[in-house]
Amino acid sequence: MNRRPPSGPGWGIFWMIVTGILFVAVTALVKILGPRIPAAEAAFLRYLLGLVFLIPMAGSLLRARLTRRMTGIFVARGMVHTCGVALWFFAMARIPIADVTAMNYLSPIYVTLGAALFLGETLALRRIMAVVVALLGALIILRPGFREVGPGHLAMLFTAIFFGASYLLAKLASDDLPPAVVVGMLSITVTIGLAPLALANWVAPNFSELLILSGVACFATAGHYTMTLAFRAAPLTVTQPVTFLQLVWAVLLGAVFFGEGVDPYVILGGMVIVGAVSFISWREAVLKRKAVTPAFHQTKN
Repeated sequence: MNRRPPSGPGWGIFWMIVTGILFVAVTALVKILGPRIPAAEAAFLRYLLGLVFLIPMAGSLLRARLTRRMTGIFVARGMVHTCGVALWFFAMARIPIADVTAMNYLSPIYVTLGAALFLGETLALRRIMAVVVALLGALIILRPGFREVGPGHLAMLFTAIFFGASYLLAKLASDDLPPAVVVGMLSITVTIGLAPLALANWVAPNFSELLILSGVACFATAGHYTMTLAFRAAPLTVTQPVTFLQLVWAVLLGAVFFGEGVDPYVILGGMVIVGAVSFISWREAVLKRKAVTPAFHQTKN
């Protein structure tokens, strides 16, 4: 018999804090890895090594009855998430951790736009204003014309779009299937999707690089699961504001361990984006008991 995890606002906040710590650990390890291993290969090895963590989920995966529609959703999600993960690894090796973390917060904004365009949700004036504010936050971070916007920043813009599409598809899947199946199928499809990209430009990893990527796989898989627990334990209005702590930790990590300067514009832009996302979550909770779209925030890599 499956026992339902404890729920309530306190548990939601706790699991979201744990999620933030785990994903900050992921960014630290990828930063340590550096650019020697191509982005697609690093992402592939992360997912390949992470398949071992699917063993406890094997029973749920084998029992899952996938319809043709659900299979199509998982394949489509695997494709868009593959692109997002590869671009995230590319950006992570080239721009500061704080920039990557702050720009990750754009994903829920794209989720909101995608839900209006493809799922028939109403895009009310308040939500449109929140989207505009979030995009202004992105401009504060990038400051085009005032500093060089490199390939890493452009990669993060597209990463957020791909992850936004992935989260919309995850919402469709999670309505009918348990979290273990949704997470497990993502790992399988992304591993398959990344394989040809990795093999096209393969660089033999050494033992330390494999060890780092094993750590990435461990922390990322755990982060996916604890985030799911957070969303099941408490409403988005409770868990969403907690995500700002991840930006704080990312700034401290970059400054203390990697010698990255503290850019006040990145912090300000991140706060603006998080504020807009939190407002959207609050409005959804007010307007309807059951939110139609997710407000996932972290880099699901």
